[in-house]
Amino acid sequence: MIIKPLIRDNICLSSHPVGCAAAVRRHIDLTRRQFEHTGTLEDQPLRLALVIGCSTGYGLAGRIVASFGYGAATVGISYEKAGTATKPGSPGWYNNRTFTAEAALSGLCSTTLDGDAFQDATKDKAADAIRELARAANIPPLVDLIIYSLASPVRVDPESAVMYRSVIKPIGQPFSGQTIDMLTGKIREISVEPATEDEIFQTVKVMGGEDWERWIGALDKAGVLSPHARTIAYTYIGPELSWAIYKNGTIGRAKADLERAAKAINEKFSSRRMAWVSVNKALVTRSSAVIPIIPFYMSCLFKVMKEKGLHEGCIEQSIRLFRDRLYADNAKIPVDGDGRIRIDDWEMREDVQRETAERMQGVTQDNLFIQTDIAGFKRDFLETHGFDIPGVDYEADVDLAQFI
Repeated sequence: MIIKPLIRDNICLSSHPVGCAAAVRRHIDLTRRQFEHTGTLEDQPLRLALVIGCSTGYGLAGRIVASFGYGAATVGISYEKAGTATKPGSPGWYNNRTFTAEAALSGLCSTTLDGDAFQDATKDKAADAIRELARAANIPPLVDLIIYSLASPVRVDPESAVMYRSVIKPIGQPFSGQTIDMLTGKIREISVEPATEDEIFQTVKVMGGEDWERWIGALDKAGVLSPHARTIAYTYIGPELSWAIYKNGTIGRAKADLERAAKAINEKFSSRRMAWVSVNKALVTRSSAVIPIIPFYMSCLFKVMKEKGLHEGCIEQSIRLFRDRLYADNAKIPVDGDGRIRIDDWEMREDVQRETAERMQGVTQDNLFIQTDIAGFKRDFLETHGFDIPGVDYEADVDLAQFI
């Protein structure tokens, strides 16, 4: 089968297993070059990590850095669509498969659970997996780092069995802004009606911090939390021009609940700080491409940051997060006035934001590919699905049965 990207409304419906594997290996190689192991695993600050939402984006990048940067054993959890002999699976399916194979080749212990991370049964299975993996790695059955990086549009409440659905909408008034259709390269205006109170509530239930708290509580009850355990979840703030649809919209309301959850976790473990929210840079993910104005903003931002030598992807951001924040030489993790870790600092530099805004003002359909990095944005988007990876022959026939 020859597999090509199938894109509809800035959503890619296909994936390429060879390309996904190549992308994961490239990120592993980059991580290895950035870290140099000294001593044994017992000497490392990070020996066992649990990654909830491990298959793509920041979850996958964090798992790669924990494993190939620090030598940690890792338990990953994701809910992916398996591939068959006639139809490709989801990108995360192939990413997980490649990670597991590469970890084994390097003598690194790992296990990946496929299941709904929102359900209590999955939390119980994760605790069992932590114990089993610790025995294999000959380390205490205690998790040092929990990365919470779920990106699901729906959540079934484990207690009520009610299904909640998230939406990407403004709050209070309609939003209109420009976006870019990656398939055609056309700039178009898009309008979104404001969310109802029920839509706001449901989005917080899906994307907020309630499940993060449940995870930490379940791990604590199971007795698998290290005395020095740290946990992190991700958020985005961005420039004021995006706030109507993001920070002040339904997503922002859910992300604010993540910060509430971090405070609640820290209050529960009052003897030490355990939970942080990391504010990350704008990056192309499977979901960011469909948020109004975000593709337009990021295409201009990437152009500016690449010209300044400041551009980072998920793996570079995760390397900096671990090396310079979570596990820096100094014991205290640097945070902003609200207690958040900031690795969006380069994006939010005054000069970067000023020049990005100026570019956005000057973009027309005629100069789109000169003023912006829409080509780079599209390339990053395709890469998340295994396409446009250097060295991969996309005209070659793919035997999907080899990737089951």
